[in-house]
Amino acid sequence: MTIGFAALACAVVANHYSHMDAHERANFNPLEVNLIGVQIAQLAIGVLGVLIITGEYTTGMIRASMIAVPKRLPVLWAKTSVYALVLLALMIPSTLAAFFIGQSILARHHIQIALSHPGVLRAVIGAALYLTVIGLFALGIGAIVRNTAGGIATFAGVMFVLPPLLNVLPTSWNDAISPYMPGNAGGQIMSITHSARTFSPWTGFALFCGYAAATLAVAAFLLVRRDT
Repeated sequence: MTIGFAALACAVVANHYSHMDAHERANFNPLEVNLIGVQIAQLAIGVLGVLIITGEYTTGMIRASMIAVPKRLPVLWAKTSVYALVLLALMIPSTLAAFFIGQSILARHHIQIALSHPGVLRAVIGAALYLTVIGLFALGIGAIVRNTAGGIATFAGVMFVLPPLLNVLPTSWNDAISPYMPGNAGGQIMSITHSARTFSPWTGFALFCGYAAATLAVAAFLLVRRDT
């Protein structure tokens, strides 16, 4: 998804670029189009993060895991560590490949952006970091809810449903709350343009990491308190 949708989006934009008006061309951001696959891949990664922990509860295998590891917490930390390392190892090459493939398509119309452009390398690597934290955030939610359907619904609600719903609030409320939403805060790491109402890239990403850490902390607390 990260690579394929990026290539598709860049191909579509490159094909229609000559028909864009001056305003659209002035606001065109080649990196934003290039990382569109990340927005779609995060759903798959989030669902897998939930399944990593809820799958054992669904089958009842969690009891065998806890019998083998009576202290319980090492099970959660092992799942978290392995998933984080696998995601990072896969996502860094994926986002880099998506960038170079997408930009090679845009380069045919001379609308590409270089990796050396200020903020671009940080955004591309930041996309991989963002997806990694997405996975851990979802894993934490799954460990709290302990139900596959409930975990996926909670993850999707926080990441994809709540942000648009904020648009029904008064503008002042929306502007005050939106930057603190997990997806909006974490997504700043992938952007090279920012407004006064958004966090800086690393501040927003740090807040997003805080959300993931908080869900894992709550999951750890409940894991040792509740029956399997």
